[in-house]
Amino acid sequence: MKIKVLGPGCPKCKTTYNNVLEALKQTGIEAEVEKIEDIEEMLKYNVLSTPVLMIDEVAKIKGRVPDINEIKQLIKP
Repeated sequence: MKIKVLGPGCPKCKTTYNNVLEALKQTGIEAEVEKIEDIEEMLKYNVLSTPVLMIDEVAKIKGRVPDINEIKQLIKP
C-alpha cells in the first residue's frame, strides 16, 4: 500500500501525516508513506484544497484533517 499526504507543510498537513503514521502503528499495517510538499508535484494530482490523503493513487480525503480512527478504517485490508 502506498499512502501520500499532499500539502504545503501547514499545521493541518503535518497533523494528517502524523495521524497516518499513528494509524499504521496502531494497526500494524505496513505501508510506504510519502509527504508531498512541492506545489508543482501537488498540481499533478489536480487538487485544490489541502491536506489530501491518497491511498494507492486514489484521493480519499481532501481539504480536512482525518482523525486516526478514520484513517484506520481507510487502510483496513
